[in-house]
Amino acid sequence: MKFAYEDLGDEQFETLIVLLCQRLLGISVQGFAKGPDGGRDAKFVGTAELHPSKTAPWVGTTIIQAKHTNGYNRNFSESDFYSPSSDKTVLGKEILRIKKLRAAKQLDHYMLFANRRLAGNAESEIREHIATSCDIPVESIYLCGLEQLELWLKRFPEVPKEADLDPVDSPLIVSPDDLAEVVQALARQKDTVVTLLDDPPTDRVTYEEKNALNNMSAEYAKAQRRKFLKETNQIRSFLAAPENLELLHMYESVVDEFQLKIIAKRRDYQSFDEVMGYLVDQLFNRDPVIRQLAHKRLTRAVLFYMYWNCDIGETGDASADQALTP
Repeated sequence: MKFAYEDLGDEQFETLIVLLCQRLLGISVQGFAKGPDGGRDAKFVGTAELHPSKTAPWVGTTIIQAKHTNGYNRNFSESDFYSPSSDKTVLGKEILRIKKLRAAKQLDHYMLFANRRLAGNAESEIREHIATSCDIPVESIYLCGLEQLELWLKRFPEVPKEADLDPVDSPLIVSPDDLAEVVQALARQKDTVVTLLDDPPTDRVTYEEKNALNNMSAEYAKAQRRKFLKETNQIRSFLAAPENLELLHMYESVVDEFQLKIIAKRRDYQSFDEVMGYLVDQLFNRDPVIRQLAHKRLTRAVLFYMYWNCDIGETGDASADQALTP
């Protein structure tokens, strides 16, 4: 039983972990709630039912953390997640919180679940680091990565059903695969692309009207236009080249996916500034090609082209609306 954990939202993943921990520890596991320091913990107080075993269960207060990422094939050892010399990583910040809880006698045992791969040597190193940093016995620390999570869900197949992991409830999640192909090819050919069209694409509405329709702030729109407008001719010429027909089809597939998901999830975002920023973060997080330094600016330029070319976002196209009217 495998799930696309990267396509879940943070709250969906937290729900899954709470339900699992109710099997491992006990039904009284309290769900994730934001603490005074901004962190989100789940908690169990008492004697665990199954963990680490029925014959030697944990006793006391267990704090549970769920760290979810929308990235593909991520692991515990990545520098943004764990570095023994930094408190700016995901685990570094978490250790600061664990220390406070430990000092206040509000933590006896600690569990961390993440949808990342966890190799055996990394598991030993990270547990030892947490134990030493927070004055917690190594045996009172449990780390669960993707491999072990899959095993637990095979052991308790009712848990994902109870979690009701409906993709409709997921956040705005997009696949970066086809866009990565387009960006990579554009990066290779960028210096040799001949501008076939002298004028930028014809707007169905003016840029200002489109920004108003999509609730994009004037400041954000101006910055986007200043940085990326000069790239639109080159991108359009690249996509129009006969030898790039397959890449054009990939681009069209990307905009279809982006536009439909934006429409479905638009209510979750107050402005199109947020939509664009969220899309960029998702793409950088989920694809190693796109998040390469050389490709980051180009990815932003292609997203601007989608918006400028009225491929994503509302357009206020009256003729299109009329065509859909029975």
